[in-house]
Amino acid sequence: MKKWSVVIILGAAQFVMVLDGTVMNVSISTVVADLHTTVAAMQGAITFYTLTMAAMMLLGAKLGDIWGRRRAFVIGSCVYALGSLITALSPNIQLLFLGWSIVEGLGAVLVIPAIAALIADNYRGGARITAYAIIGAVSGAAVAAGPLIGGFVTTYSNWRFVFVAEVVIMAGVVLFSRRITDATTRQSVRIDILSVALSAVGLVFIVFGMLQSKTWGWIRPLASPTIGDVEIAPLGVSLTAWLILAGAALVFAFLRRQRMLVRRGRAPLVHVEMFSIRQLRSGLAVLGAQYAVTAGLFFMVPVYLQMTLGLDALQTGLKIFPLSISLILFSVVGTRLSTVWSARRIVRTGQLILVFSALLLLGAATEDLRSLLFAAGMFLAGAALGLLASQLGNVNMSSVTEKETSEVGGLQGVFQNLGSSLGTALIGSILIGSLATSFAGGVAASDLPAEAQSLIGEATQRGVAIVPAASVAQLGEKAGLTAAEASSLEGIYRDSQLSSLHVAFFGLLAISVLALAFSRGIPSTVPERAKKRPAPASG
Repeated sequence: MKKWSVVIILGAAQFVMVLDGTVMNVSISTVVADLHTTVAAMQGAITFYTLTMAAMMLLGAKLGDIWGRRRAFVIGSCVYALGSLITALSPNIQLLFLGWSIVEGLGAVLVIPAIAALIADNYRGGARITAYAIIGAVSGAAVAAGPLIGGFVTTYSNWRFVFVAEVVIMAGVVLFSRRITDATTRQSVRIDILSVALSAVGLVFIVFGMLQSKTWGWIRPLASPTIGDVEIAPLGVSLTAWLILAGAALVFAFLRRQRMLVRRGRAPLVHVEMFSIRQLRSGLAVLGAQYAVTAGLFFMVPVYLQMTLGLDALQTGLKIFPLSISLILFSVVGTRLSTVWSARRIVRTGQLILVFSALLLLGAATEDLRSLLFAAGMFLAGAALGLLASQLGNVNMSSVTEKETSEVGGLQGVFQNLGSSLGTALIGSILIGSLATSFAGGVAASDLPAEAQSLIGEATQRGVAIVPAASVAQLGEKAGLTAAEASSLEGIYRDSQLSSLHVAFFGLLAISVLALAFSRGIPSTVPERAKKRPAPASG
C-alpha cells in the first residue's frame, strides 16, 4: 500500500480537477435560478474554467520546473482550495466566475503538470505505466461521477456543498504531500512574459470568439456588440471571425517566438520541436478531440434534459448514468487490454465506437429521450471515452525522456482543457445558435397572427435564451399573447429545442470522425511483447 500512496494522493487531486468540469453541468438550471443568471452565462463560466487552465498551463509547468514540482503542486492545491471556497460562498454569477473559472483554474495550472511529472519521479518501469493508467482511469471516473455526485448533492442538499467537499479533499492532499518524492533538480531559468501573453491571449481570443458565435454569428454579423450606438463589425464581418483570426495569428507568433528563444540560447515556454515527435503529436491531438466531445456531450444533454424535459439534477445524472458506468468500466478494460493490444488498436477501437455512438445518439434524439437507443448510445460513448482515457496519458509521457515529463504534462493539460473549452464553447454555441434559427423559422411558419409574430420577432431579435420550455407559455401571456397563442408558442419552442439538439449531436459526430485522422502516430507495438522480443544477433 505504501508503494501506491503517492498515486493515491496525486489521483485525489486529479479527481477534483477533472470533476469540476462535469459536476456542475447537471446543476445548471438550479444554479441559474439560485444566482438569477442565464444558461449562456453558465456556459461562459464552464468554458472559462477549462480555458483558464489551457491558457496558463504552460506557465504552470515552467513554474513547476523552477520552484520544484512538489512545491508547485502544494501551492496550486492551496490556490485551488481557495477558489473552491469562493465558489461555495458566491452570491452571484460574477463571484462564481471569479472563484471557479479564474482562481480554481489558476490553481489547477500548477497542479496538473506536476501530477504527470511527479509520477515519473516516483515510479519506474511497469509501475510507472500502471500509475499513469490509474491517473487516466481516475480522470475517466471523475468525468463519469461528476453528474451523479452533482445531481445527488444538488437535489438532496445544495450545489455549494460540492465545492466545500473540494476544499476538504485538497486540504487532505496538502497534508499528505510530504509522502511524495521530488527528485528532479530545479531549473534556474527566466520566464519569457511575452510568450505567456501571446499564448494566453491567442487561446482566449479563439475560444471566446467561438463562445460568442451564437450571438454574433460566424461570418455574417447577427447581433454585433456595440459601443454607444455603433455596432462593432469591421468591414461587415462578424467579430467572431476577427477574434478567431487574431487568436490564430497570436498562437502562430507564439510558436515563432519559441523557436527564436531557442536560437538565442534562452529557455522557451515550450520546446515546439517536441511537436515533431509523431507519437506525442498524435496523442495530444486525440486527447484534445476526446475532451471536446466529452465537454460538448456533458453540456448539451443536461441542458436539454433540464430545460426542455424539466428533469431535476439527480434525474439528469441518472439519465447520464449509462455513460458514467461504462466510462469507468472501460477505463479498467483498456488498462488490461494494453498487455495484449497495442495502444493504437485500443485508441482506434475507442474512436470507432465513439463515431458509432454519435450516430446512435443522433438517431435517438426524440422528444423525451426515453428510448433504449439513447441509453445504448450513451453507454457506447462512455465505453469509447474510457478506452481512450486508459491509453493517452502513457502514450504522451512515454514519447519523451524523464527530463521533459513536466513540459509534456503541461502540454497534456493545454490540450485536455483547450479541448474541453472548445467543446463547451463550440457545441454550446451551435446548440444555442441553432435554437434561435429554428425558433425564428418555426414562428414564421406558424399559424400565429402577424401581430404576435412581430411581437415575438422584436423580443428575440438579439437571439433566443434557453429557458425551461414549461415556462414559455407563461412568458408569452405576460408579453400580451392569448392563452392559445402562448400554448402554440410553447410547442414551437419545444420543437426548436429538439431540432437544435439534433444539430449539436451532428457537431459531435463531425468531431469524432475528424479525430480518426489524428491517431495514425499512436504506437502499434505491445509494450510487454516488445520487452520479451529477443535482441537481433550481432555481426
